[in-house]
Amino acid sequence: MKGALALYVRATDRVSEVTGWFATMLIFVMMGVMLYDVVARKFLDIYIMWGLEFLQFTLAAYYFMGGAKTLKDNTHVRMDLFYDRLSLRGKAWLDLATVGCLIFFVGVMLWGSISSLQFSISTGQRLPSVWRPSVVPIKLLMTLCLGLMLLQSVALAIRYAHCAFTGSDLTSDHAMAKDARS
Repeated sequence: MKGALALYVRATDRVSEVTGWFATMLIFVMMGVMLYDVVARKFLDIYIMWGLEFLQFTLAAYYFMGGAKTLKDNTHVRMDLFYDRLSLRGKAWLDLATVGCLIFFVGVMLWGSISSLQFSISTGQRLPSVWRPSVVPIKLLMTLCLGLMLLQSVALAIRYAHCAFTGSDLTSDHAMAKDARS
């Protein structure tokens, strides 16, 4: 059972890592579109109607795709009033409690995003602009990324629970070798 949980945590971490890498590459896409927009407008006197909305969609994709990696790497904003003074197991118990709240929140967000995606698909929803892009692709990406964040949150809960009960990391090779001997 422990091996299956460790495999789940590692696989989820890997998917979050790859998704985060793609999110990072979106920065270069945004830079290219912004450069193209500025050059076209200032030097060629051509206004790019789709530029701003494309950048907004790409920025939304960037932060949705980066969510799971941020959770995996523990690089989100945290306010440490007393957290640093806790033992490793104490931190794990506190993290387990907070990740429970996160799972609830992301679950509600996922439920809402599925409903929003279904509405957009059924109505063919588009933005009311000259370009009139469909919102289905960004809502689909949002739903998939919220699903990945939920999977990553469950992986964190498994990791924190293991640490809270044993005092060791579930996925470290040392912990796995120690458990294999016992």
